[in-house]
This record gives sequence, structure tokens and C-alpha cells, in this order.
Amino acid sequence: MPVYRPASPADDDAHELLTEYFEMRAHTFPEHLGEYRTVFPDPEKFVPPAGIFFVVDDDLGPVGCGGVRMLTPVRAEIKHLYLRDRARGKGWGRELLAELEAHAVGLGAREIVLDTNASLEAAQGLYRSSGYVDIEPYNDNPNATNWFAKRLFGDEPDPVL
Repeated sequence: MPVYRPASPADDDAHELLTEYFEMRAHTFPEHLGEYRTVFPDPEKFVPPAGIFFVVDDDLGPVGCGGVRMLTPVRAEIKHLYLRDRARGKGWGRELLAELEAHAVGLGAREIVLDTNASLEAAQGLYRSSGYVDIEPYNDNPNATNWFAKRLFGDEPDPVL
């Protein structure tokens, strides 16, 4: 079973996982979109009440990471959800996503957004099957081709979406 350990993105384990993630993304980034732009997250944006970042551990050590940060008092954003190969296919990505969503609610979020790239088909499948819907771009991330949102409180009208 995975353990979700709060950490700073600057901690050694988190930095190693993020570096691995960014290297993988740069290596698999679609050529027609240019060069992948690596931007390490600002640790201050992942300290409550601004957000939270987790390192995922299994019996052998760190296997993944992910964070959520508040963009507005009611809108949160998922960032850098990543699992190493040995942790994939076990449902841990879905569990980590749910953990991040629960923390977003605890921070006051009514909706959650994220951006991704069309080349990350498994990630898009996870987001869509978890209730995320396609939205117009909410940022100018040059690495992103797709933007998603999810209401965190049922069908209640939400002026943010």
C-alpha cells in the first residue's frame, strides 16, 4: 500500500522524482510542439494554506509525487502527478488524485483544474474517468495541450467554471 507523505518539492526525494518526471517529459514531448520547458515548482505554493505536495512511498522507497495548490480562494490546481514504472497499474495514481482532491477541499476549493499534454494518454484517461471535463485554457503553459476541471461539490452552481 502506498503512503502519502507531505513534503516540500525542494526535499531530496521530491526533487529527484520531479527531475525524473521532467526528463521523461522532455524525452517524450511531441516534436511539433517545440522543446519541453522545465519549471520546478515554487515550494512556497505547496505549503498550507496555499497548497500541499506529497511524495508517495512504497516498501522500497519513493515511487511518486504530486501536489495541489490554490489559484484562488475557491479554485485549486493539480500539479506534477507522477508515478515511477514500478508503481503504475496498481490504482495508485487514482488514489493520489483523490488524496489531492480531498486536500483541495480542505483548503477551501470548490473546483479543481489541471493541464496536461495530449501525448499523456493514460493521464487523460485517469482524469476523464475521475470526473474531469475539458475546459478552455486557464493558463499559458507552453507544455499543455489540454485543460480539465472538476467541480468538487456535486451539481451546485459554480460561477468559477
